[in-house]
This record gives sequence, structure tokens and C-alpha cells, in this order.
Amino acid sequence: MERIENTSNNSIVDGVIWKGLLKFFFPIMLGTLFQQLYNTVDTVVVGNFVGTQALAAVGGSSSQIVNLIIGFFVGLSSGATVIVSQYFGAREDDGVSRSVHTAMALALIAGALMTVIGLVFAPTMLELMDTPADTMADSTTYLRIVFLSMIPSMVYNVGSSILRAIGDSRRPLYFLAAACLVNVVLDLAFVLLWDMGVAGVAIATSIAQVVSAVMVFVSLCRAKGSYRVALRKIRPERGLLGRTVRIGLPTGLQSVLYSLSNIIIMRSINGFSTDTAAAWVAFGKVDAMFWLILSAFGVAIMTFVGQNYGARKYDRVHKSLKVCMTIACAASIAYSVVMLLFGRHVLRLFTAEQSVLEVAMFMLTCMVPGYVLYVPIELISGSLRGMGDTLIPTIITAAGICALRVAWIFAVVPVWHEILAITISYPISWLLTSTAFIFYYANVRRKLLPVREREQ
Repeated sequence: MERIENTSNNSIVDGVIWKGLLKFFFPIMLGTLFQQLYNTVDTVVVGNFVGTQALAAVGGSSSQIVNLIIGFFVGLSSGATVIVSQYFGAREDDGVSRSVHTAMALALIAGALMTVIGLVFAPTMLELMDTPADTMADSTTYLRIVFLSMIPSMVYNVGSSILRAIGDSRRPLYFLAAACLVNVVLDLAFVLLWDMGVAGVAIATSIAQVVSAVMVFVSLCRAKGSYRVALRKIRPERGLLGRTVRIGLPTGLQSVLYSLSNIIIMRSINGFSTDTAAAWVAFGKVDAMFWLILSAFGVAIMTFVGQNYGARKYDRVHKSLKVCMTIACAASIAYSVVMLLFGRHVLRLFTAEQSVLEVAMFMLTCMVPGYVLYVPIELISGSLRGMGDTLIPTIITAAGICALRVAWIFAVVPVWHEILAITISYPISWLLTSTAFIFYYANVRRKLLPVREREQ
């Protein structure tokens, strides 16, 4: 077995766990923040400089379709992250190289497939989403142009996942920040200078995707370690491709289920007053920041567990989970306290209507105190994915989060038609799903982490 030069001082498998976790976590969190900014720039520009119909075209059905399809394929490719991190932790040069080139081949295949789907079926997908007739033309234009950049989008997502899998969370942050800046500048140029409207912001987004893809690809091609990409080696290796799909498919399906359940909940919210719908959007900004933080912890623990599992440091696998759980719970409680104290001021950034503000504060008060209940779901599922166990965690999440909420919307909300009926379903589903994850991990831990190795 060959050894990887740059893992001799690998802090993920050898260093102090809490220091390594935080050092790895913060660039991921900042990168996710830039991703959020990246996704909102288009809507801000068209909303302020083009018009309401353009805003609906960019931020409505089109956005949901793009998120649903990209979420599936990015989830599918996450299997590559697990495999790369395990080989890297085990210091198997050949395994790292083969899995990296298989992952890049998957990125190209998935990107090409998404491009075809978007170009051919854009109008059909928009009709299924009940897209308003007055925005259909702009929505179709935006969707088709954005889907033209799906190959670069997948190359960036897979490439940045490879870098994180080997413990580098900084370069993906730099690349995403640069692409976000390009997107902002081009959005303003295409809309304000050349009056290109919706097509302009779509083209700007596509160019920014190309920029981020080129940066991450060049970085991998210039790498000196075993994760270096060589064009002639990019091809799907049958066995590794099968493992990648087996590990990543449940995560991709989970992403789709999340998107579908959110669409159903949004339709239920729309059944209340306009103020309630607006309040839900405003609260969603506060809510999104928490998920940004927690998802960064999830990526961090998946990489830590993947590398230590590959290195057969099973005791360190469990310790990493415990340490990350402690830090994430503390961060969740701190965020909840801050939002309960200052949430009204934060919400005023998104709405000046007092009636909307009161409803949004009610939502915040109901849901924010329960954020800590979600921590075990994100971190235990991330840890299990790092060990290659994805099917059962996806089933638990799909049943406890997605199916339970949808059933609640159809069974409870029509009878108890108040906003409390919807908001309370969130902490209830978090509590039940977290309990299921804790019991599952306790039972499966002995199988995944051999006792003899664990006790060393």
C-alpha cells in the first residue's frame, strides 16, 4: 500500500479533534454563506431593477426546480466524497486517484444529463409547478440558460467536495467567493448597462458557474498529491461508480423529498393570509442562517468520520461525533438565544409591516427554541454517511421529517387551521427523528466500529 505524502501531519486523523473540527468548519460555513448570497443575487437584482414579474420568474418555480434537480445530483455525487475521504484517511494513493477520476466522470455525466433535462423539459416542469402564465416565458428562458451551465456546476460541486474530503475547506471558499463577485458584477452589467433582463441574470449566473468550475478544476490538475486530476484518467470505474451511486443515491433522494415536502408546506402556508405567507418568507431568512451553520457541521463531521474510518481509528470516529455534537449543540442554543432576544430587529430587515412582523415573531418563538433537537439528525446522519451507511439514515429522515410533516399538513392542519399547527410540526418531527437516530446509532455502532479496534 502506497502512502500519501501530505497526510503525515493530517490533523483530521492525528490532531486535537475540537481544533481540527473548528478549523475545518469555519471555511465551510463561510462558503455556504457565499452560496446563499450567490443564489439570492439574481432575485435582488431583478426585483429592484427589472420588475415583479421578472422577480417571480427568477425566484419562484424556476428556483425550486433548479434546487430540486441539482440537489438530487449533488446528493448522488456525495458518495464520491465519502469514498475519497476513506481512501485518503487510509493513505491509499491508488484508491484516492481512482475515486477522484471516477467522481469527475460522474460530474460530467450528471451535468450533461441535467442540461438535456432542463433544455427539453423546462416548459413541462414549469407547468407542473402551476407557474403563472404571465411569468412562463421569462421562467422558461431563465431555466434553460441556467441549465446550460450544469456541467460546470457539477464540476465545481464535485471538485470542491474532493478538496473537502482530503481536508481542504479553504480553497472551495475562495473559489466560491470569487464566483459570487463575478455573478454580482455581471448581473448589474447585463441588467443595468445592456438591459438584458431575466436572460442577463441567467447568463451572469452561468458565467460565474464556469469561473468557479475552472478554478477548482485547475486547482485539482495542479495538485501534487494523489488527488491530482489528469484529463486522460477521467473515466468511470465500474466498481467505484457503483459504490458512489449506492452511497450517494439515498442522499440525493433525501434532498428531493425535502424539496417536495417544502413545496407542500408552502402551499399550505399560502392557504392562510397574505401576511402569513410574507411572514413565513421573512422568518425563512432567519431559519436559513441556522441551517447554514448546522449543515457546515454536517459536512465537517462526515469528512472527519470518513478519514478516521478509512484509517481504522474507530475510537476517534466516535470521539469526533461526541465533540462535534457538543460544539453544535452549544452553537444551536446560542443562536436560539440571540434570535429570541434580537429576532424582531433581524426580521425588520425583511419587512416593515407590523402585522407581518408579529406573525413572523410568533413563528420564530415557536420554532427557534427547538433548533437543538435537530442537531443529532444532522450529525449522526453525517457520521453514518462518512462510514458508508446511507440507506437507513435516509429512510429515518424521510419518514421522520418529510413524511410526518406531509401527513401532518393533510391530517391535522385542515382540522386545526392555525399557523401554530404548522410551526409546531417542526420541533415534533425533530424530536421524533433525533430519537430514532440515537437509537439506530447505538445499535449499529458495534457493527460499524469493531469492538477490539474501538477499545484501543
